[in-house]
Amino acid sequence: MKTIFKFFYLSIFFITACNNAQQDSKIFDQFESKFYEIDGYKINVELKGSGDPIFFLPGGPGNSHDYMQGNFGQYYKTNTVVFFDWLGRGKSDDAKSPSEYSVEADVALIEKLRKLLKFKKISLVGHSYGTVPAQAYAIKYKDNVDKMVLINGFHSGAMWQANCDSYNHYAKTHFPEKWKKVDSLRALGYVSSDPEFMKVYGSFPTKYIYYHNTKLKQNSPKEKYRGWANDVYVSIIGKDGDFDVSGSMINQDYRKELKNIKAKTLVIAGRYDGVSTPEFAVQYKTFMPKAQFEMFENSAHNPYLEEPKKFYKIFNTFINE
Repeated sequence: MKTIFKFFYLSIFFITACNNAQQDSKIFDQFESKFYEIDGYKINVELKGSGDPIFFLPGGPGNSHDYMQGNFGQYYKTNTVVFFDWLGRGKSDDAKSPSEYSVEADVALIEKLRKLLKFKKISLVGHSYGTVPAQAYAIKYKDNVDKMVLINGFHSGAMWQANCDSYNHYAKTHFPEKWKKVDSLRALGYVSSDPEFMKVYGSFPTKYIYYHNTKLKQNSPKEKYRGWANDVYVSIIGKDGDFDVSGSMINQDYRKELKNIKAKTLVIAGRYDGVSTPEFAVQYKTFMPKAQFEMFENSAHNPYLEEPKKFYKIFNTFINE
């Protein structure tokens, strides 16, 4: 689903606040970049506020922190909020080698930042791919996490693969005319990271995949920024990741260990999500029986945009408990 991910995140523009008190087009002006040198690389961190710290982990993999800041930046008024760009993304440095991009490296960076910022415990809010390092961190560093929010996430590489299969089936059965071009390119040996293939694959509509309401779009900063790093996606998900997930993502599987996470957890899903489909999202009820699970019946991959009143009421209650 890489090309669809890219299409979605590169189309981030301003949204009318429409019933969403969290949306503020000027929120980006409240934050400043500070660069920390970690393992020889400059990592962009934007921190503000006081109170219990919350790390916000964006999706992709390949996304910068911006869209998370656009939707959750206001929480600096009640908490210490930490937005940052993983290696190779946003304003952070690129790695010397693509092999340095991995889920494990992203997990390690969370811990290095926690220590650097001198936080004893942190809360984690991950969206989409951001839920992957969040879960891995909460499993590995059980005593370091207070609360965790998993928004439209993935519990395993197997789930990521299954959702790719689900999306491809949807695209093939609903848009057979377009899919003929996909089949033709696949027959010629094209993989999902090839530019010619990406152009065709990225032309499929995003309804029932990212947005149930396609009129909604993300809040975005005015300044020029790198919102998507394709090389990171390919490294972590694989060069043919829209069809055959590989990279370090395919090796992730938290299902057996989720029940042992100590952090109080909120799991959020969207009924029309074509990226993290309900078929697999509801499995969290089994794997994390103590977690709070919320299905958003009128949302796809972005419940905080599509059902903001419900979302932020639940989120605020959870974070403030």
